[in-house]
Amino acid sequence: MDLDDLDIFRSVVREGGVTRAAKRLHRVPSNVTTRIKQFEARLGVALFRREGRSLSLTEAGRTLLGHAETLLRMADLAEQELRSGVVRGVLRLGSLESAAGARLPPILSAFHAQFPDVTIELQTGTTRAMLRQLERFEIEAAFVSEPVDHASLSSVPAFDEELVLITGRDAPGIGDGSRRRTLVAFPHGCSYRQRLIEWLAEEGASYDRVLEMSSYHAIVACVAAGTGMAIVPAEVLDHAVLSTAVERHPLPPHMRRNRTRLVWSGEASAALSALMALLPDRAETGRAA
Repeated sequence: MDLDDLDIFRSVVREGGVTRAAKRLHRVPSNVTTRIKQFEARLGVALFRREGRSLSLTEAGRTLLGHAETLLRMADLAEQELRSGVVRGVLRLGSLESAAGARLPPILSAFHAQFPDVTIELQTGTTRAMLRQLERFEIEAAFVSEPVDHASLSSVPAFDEELVLITGRDAPGIGDGSRRRTLVAFPHGCSYRQRLIEWLAEEGASYDRVLEMSSYHAIVACVAAGTGMAIVPAEVLDHAVLSTAVERHPLPPHMRRNRTRLVWSGEASAALSALMALLPDRAETGRAA
């Protein structure tokens, strides 16, 4: 529905006729009359009851007037907000569970303090799942693990993580290549799971199965119970309830560090730009590699 048509319609109602409405709108009366008739024809209803030179609203006209007031008020508010530069609205984010649990809370808290009119909706998942949601425009941006092979996405570095291998107490690490193991990890699409599989392959080791979990608390608990081994960020493990019930093993230097990036498609909104300014590791900006 054209806001200009709604404004003309409302002006005719408020001014009590076409002539006074035309004067307020800086139009000629014939133009206002034509626009009203075209509007009625497009809607398929009469908005005014014409009695000589006077006009009165029909039932359809009274119904439209309420909607017109709401829509025009919303349009005015949107324009005022854009001109004022106030950051508000809804920011839909995706995140790795590790970032959501250990890294994001202080950042989101600082963001809320600075921009209380922005509502953040956060959901967690694997890197692959977050990228799919970005493609479907279900979220605006996501914290995902490198490497990110979507050339169409823009990105900035967010956090650097130290990864560790965890096993049950007194259980060996990668060690004996002939020993078969159970891996405890997130579902397919988890970059840490893939890193553990690649490390096993490098060492000539093998595994029997992968036990899939949906949270780091569950992963650490399963490993502590002697179920298998997993790769987790050291900071996440530091905050885990059962962190002292597992054994930590260092990863090879080329696998030990992992970078989380914030990725998005298209132009960043004002709210997303404000969030990026709060990231601790934002020196490098560019296209996702």
